[in-house]
Formats: sequence, C-alpha cells, structure tokens
Amino acid sequence: MATYAVTGHMDLTDESVELVRTALREVFVRHAEGELVGVSCIAAGSDSIFAEELLAAGGRLVVVLPSHDYRQAKVKPEHAETFDRLVAASAEVVVMPHETANRSAYEAANSELLRRGDRLVAVWDGAPPSGKGGGTADTVLEAREAGLAVDVVWPEGAARRG
Repeated sequence: MATYAVTGHMDLTDESVELVRTALREVFVRHAEGELVGVSCIAAGSDSIFAEELLAAGGRLVVVLPSHDYRQAKVKPEHAETFDRLVAASAEVVVMPHETANRSAYEAANSELLRRGDRLVAVWDGAPPSGKGGGTADTVLEAREAGLAVDVVWPEGAARRG
C-alpha cells in the first residue's frame, strides 16, 4: 500500500487545471503495487484535483480538515459542491482539534498529511515560502526535512493566477 499526501497551489489558472490533472493521472498510473491511498485537505485547486484523480484511479481518499468550522468559514460557494462530493466519497474524514480555521490549524493539518503519507505529491511551481507559514513550499520543506519522498508536479505550461 502506498499513501500519497498532497499539497499544492489553490490559484491555478483555468488552462493549468487539465495539465495538472494529466500529470496527476501519470503519478497514479506509476503506482503499481497494493492499495492506493491519498490524503488531502480538499481545498480548492490542487488538493481537490488530486482527490478527484485519486478516486478516478480507484484509490481510497482520506480527508483532513484543518478545523471544525472549515466548511462554513473557508469553503467558497463555487467550491462547495466539489468539497461536499469529495467528503461524501472519502473513506475517512479527520478533523484537526482546532475550532477555527487559521494559520495554526493549516499547519497542523499539513503536519497530519505528512504523518499519514509515505510520499508527498506537491503541485508546486518551486517558489520559496511566503513567510506566512502553512503554504505549499512550507509543506514541501517540512516533508523533505522529515525524509519523505516528494514528487513535484508542475507540468510545462502550468501557471498560477496572478
């Protein structure tokens, strides 16, 4: 069994979404042995694309929510249907012990992802950490420091809204 955790940018351009989907399919196709498990916070963008492609590949999804109020406080209306569908399709939902969604809750959720994963799939443009904490680059650095293998997915032509 291989367990893939995911971190990635939320602000992919519309044109990048299909490029990232295709690249993630290739990651899952390379997985040949045993059960496929993915751990995601299912935020808009990379996290949800990862979860959708994992499920399409026959994998088992574990959702990690940063806080008890995450759905109400942070899920935007345009992402609500996808979020709810992924929660319903998940094999397990883990809610971190934070009442409110904040930087500390995100950092705890990212640490939980890394604790559960054998590898990290990072939909990441390679930009350094912003200094705020809890972002994609921070999670990649934390994974590397912990000795976790990191698969960076950033297909040619991918971009962030800016």
